[in-house]
Amino acid sequence: MIETNSFKAWMLATRPKTLTGAAIPVMLGCALAFLFGKFNPAPACLCFLFAFLMQIDANLINDLFDFLKGSDREDRLGPERACSQGWITPKAMGIGIAITTILACLVGLCLLFFSGWEMIPVGIACVIFAFLYTAGPYPLAYHGWGDLLVLIFFGFVPVGCTYYIMAGDWNTSVTIVSLACGLVIDTLLMVNNFRDRVQDKISGKRTLVVRFGAKAGLSMYLFLGLTACWLCFYFLFIGKIYAVLLPQIYLISHIATTRKMAQINHGKALNNILGETSRNILIFGVLLTIGLIL
Repeated sequence: MIETNSFKAWMLATRPKTLTGAAIPVMLGCALAFLFGKFNPAPACLCFLFAFLMQIDANLINDLFDFLKGSDREDRLGPERACSQGWITPKAMGIGIAITTILACLVGLCLLFFSGWEMIPVGIACVIFAFLYTAGPYPLAYHGWGDLLVLIFFGFVPVGCTYYIMAGDWNTSVTIVSLACGLVIDTLLMVNNFRDRVQDKISGKRTLVVRFGAKAGLSMYLFLGLTACWLCFYFLFIGKIYAVLLPQIYLISHIATTRKMAQINHGKALNNILGETSRNILIFGVLLTIGLIL
């Protein structure tokens, strides 16, 4: 039994397993900075902290507003949510969201010591879109914009801005890695949407899988991982052979997971695919990081 608003309840609500998805883009941004001789540990640590806080903030916001919209019903297949389970009251969740948002903004302000004021709009956008994902009159996740937001806020923003804060510029390598990172992390959202396609349709959540069907969702899942690895072939042009070869190892686990996903097809058993996908994303991120550093 989990006591309402207890420390354990808050720890579950933050969904610590999702922090891997926040860490990998920053890690890749740091690897790019190292590659071009611009790495600085102080802003790197702040970028990690900002990413963690924003991920936790987004988790709490999604928890609250999905509950308020009635999306977290008894037939939910995914991991249990704090508000719907009564672990945290909506009022307490609102306070938690406010505190986490303020902390993230304070960390973002600290990053201004290492970068220009142009980072302020980026930080504001991170906060605004964390809310717009499930909140407001036009929740973006409910209208099929989730995949694009993952590409932006788990790819270009964390990878590119981590590099930019340390290096003060942008180049083709940053664009390639940002795109590859966003695509591979989007496989996690694709599994969620594939698993929840029946419930999402009932809730009026028009994800890409709901719009185009389960077969299309499975194909998109496979294609996302393949494309991320194919993008790494760019590094042949700058002589980083390990950044090309090492990420291809990820395809072994990605293809195997895709086959399992097709066999399971529906139900709570797809949560196992969620776990495997998280592992695969970590493999890709670590291998590409090593490839860039070597």
